[in-house]
Amino acid sequence: MAKVKKKVKVINIDLEKCNGCRACEVICSAFHAPEKYSLNNPARSRIRMIRKPLDDIYLPVYAGEYTASECMGRDKYVIDGREYDECDFCRASCPSREAFKEPDSGLPLKCDMCEDDPPQEEPLCVKWCLSDALTYEEREEEVEEGEEQAQDLTQEEMERGLKALADKYGLDEMANIMARMLKKE
Repeated sequence: MAKVKKKVKVINIDLEKCNGCRACEVICSAFHAPEKYSLNNPARSRIRMIRKPLDDIYLPVYAGEYTASECMGRDKYVIDGREYDECDFCRASCPSREAFKEPDSGLPLKCDMCEDDPPQEEPLCVKWCLSDALTYEEREEEVEEGEEQAQDLTQEEMERGLKALADKYGLDEMANIMARMLKKE
């Protein structure tokens, strides 16, 4: 299979600079509110602050891919004299924890780098980071041809999400919401 270049967007985190202010969570949750900037609910944020103030640990983690099963890792890591749980570094939405799940539907959240119309220069969490602990980087990587489409939402994932919504709210309520959405367009 041929290799193709793919643009990769990454948020780099400097733990030495992070002071745990949570500005990244606030702006992310406001940006992803049902009506943009209408409310602030940190559970909607695609970036979470792992905070252990007594140990002076502040670790921002942004949401990655969904995983249908939990991992077996429950290891502890000591880095520069500070102890971290393996889950602290995990970017996945998984069944074993509530992090990175939409509070209303329970659907997994994934960082979208604040892609919008018009496009942002960089994700808002990076722009609003008061201590410059978050930096944005775009780079090109070579991947196998066809692999770049594997990252897109699959029909199976969409069906799983719709089923979760139907289980929670019922098909009648989903139909009513869809009808209201169609009227707005």
